[in-house]
Amino acid sequence: MRAVIEGLLFAAGDEGLHLREMAEILEVDVETVSKTLRRMQEDWKKEGRGLQIVEVAKVFQLTTVPELAPYFERMARSPNRSQLTRAALETLAIIAYRQPITRAEIEEIRGVKCDKTIQSLQRKGLVKEVGRAEGVGRPILFGTTREFLEYFGLNHLEELPLPETLLDWVEWEEKRRDLYLRLGVELKEKMKPETVPATKSEV
Repeated sequence: MRAVIEGLLFAAGDEGLHLREMAEILEVDVETVSKTLRRMQEDWKKEGRGLQIVEVAKVFQLTTVPELAPYFERMARSPNRSQLTRAALETLAIIAYRQPITRAEIEEIRGVKCDKTIQSLQRKGLVKEVGRAEGVGRPILFGTTREFLEYFGLNHLEELPLPETLLDWVEWEEKRRDLYLRLGVELKEKMKPETVPATKSEV
């Protein structure tokens, strides 16, 4: 069971899993999952592992231990990791133009899962969590950082190229509307990126 829980938390990424979700997948009661998680937390700490299981707002996640943060920062800044892949660039462009935006919205545009790509962009300091969306599950909203502006030599978001040169916004808006309808979330109109004022995601 421990191996399955570890795998589930890894696959869930930064969204994590509730006890009841893991219990349903494992086909056991919630109390059994809870006790197993607590034992795993204690054992991992004693073993001095690089990962830990944390609970945030009743959701369990896999994270790295704070003591190792300097090493991860060094890795993210290393020259061989500075180049962005095409997947990272596509994901970053979507976030930059449509922030704040949820992971589900990004995946709806790209047509593929983006959790690992988003995590990579977060490690590089180009993307950060900027809040939570209204609606079912209150998904995380992502936006760009000051490092993003520095990376591309921009003073503010208004200096981004016209979105029409990068993405088909008409198609994107149609997909976004369909996504919100499926999720049962009220659609809120967003301003076009070329008219978006400076936001907190820039600092």
